[in-house]
Amino acid sequence: MDSKVSKGGARRQFLQRSARLGAAGGIAALFGGWSTGVRANAVQARNAFLRVGTYKGGDSYYFKEAGVDQIPYRTQLAEFAAGNLIVEALAADSLDLGGMSEIPPIFAAASGAKMKVVAVLRGDVNNQVVLVPKGSKIADPAQFKGKRIGYARSTTSHYFLIKLLKENGLTFKDIEPVALAPQDAFAAFKSGQLDAWVIFGLVVELAKSQGARVLRTADGYLSGNYVISAATRAIADPVRHAAIGDYLQRISKVYDWINRNPQPWSAKSGQIAGVPAQYFLNQVSQRSQPYKLTAIDDAAIASQQQVADVFADAGLLARRIDVRPLWDRSFSTYL
Repeated sequence: MDSKVSKGGARRQFLQRSARLGAAGGIAALFGGWSTGVRANAVQARNAFLRVGTYKGGDSYYFKEAGVDQIPYRTQLAEFAAGNLIVEALAADSLDLGGMSEIPPIFAAASGAKMKVVAVLRGDVNNQVVLVPKGSKIADPAQFKGKRIGYARSTTSHYFLIKLLKENGLTFKDIEPVALAPQDAFAAFKSGQLDAWVIFGLVVELAKSQGARVLRTADGYLSGNYVISAATRAIADPVRHAAIGDYLQRISKVYDWINRNPQPWSAKSGQIAGVPAQYFLNQVSQRSQPYKLTAIDDAAIASQQQVADVFADAGLLARRIDVRPLWDRSFSTYL
């Protein structure tokens, strides 16, 4: 057979080959930068419908900037105010995937919720702080005795407060604990109803701009491990499993983009939140570490076990929890 092919013949061969590949090849091309595991499941994943829990201004807002917005399957995003609410939605099978701190899944496990941790997001703990109002005479957490201390139940701020009190020879019985959602606690803090507030996120910068003082950051108290969790039914479905693996890689690329582009990230984040971009630049400059999505490792599981034990010792869990069954390593190949 003659090995020479005319230009016209070469073009016909290319078109014939493209037709044979069909849609499968087109979808796989969208995964060209992904791992082998994702490319192998590309055709399967394109048939998925993935329900994702997110936050206002969260990673889903930056898919286009990170170049990962061309998703070959259907997604539905739902915004939540806190990770414990995402856990509740996962447990109710209203979501397939969502992020939170390592703490809400512990309480979900205690209630038998059908969800698993599938990846770890290592990140900042300096945006989790203890605030005191402008002019407060409190200089040390040892002075919390008898004071009204705000926190968010079953979150990192709850755990942070437990650890802080214990370090200073105090317990919840020694203070007047006030469990409030962040937006309600912010109003209470501004109106002088709280003597101190253990809180996280953008409201820290908002409070500081109005004169609040940071008494402590969570550096040394929190692990910096945040997690991505999925509903067990979604994990068991091969189509959604493949889509979750792909979505995790997209999230990973978003955080890589944010780490490399703090200025544009801060500018857009400020527009979304309706606050100065400087608030977000402040968070970047004060970070304990950059954000990075990773596969599950033994250290992350051990960290969550330590947290669960602290909550159990404080009488906040009906029984001691073994967290190991909470974790699912089947997505490690994607990360």
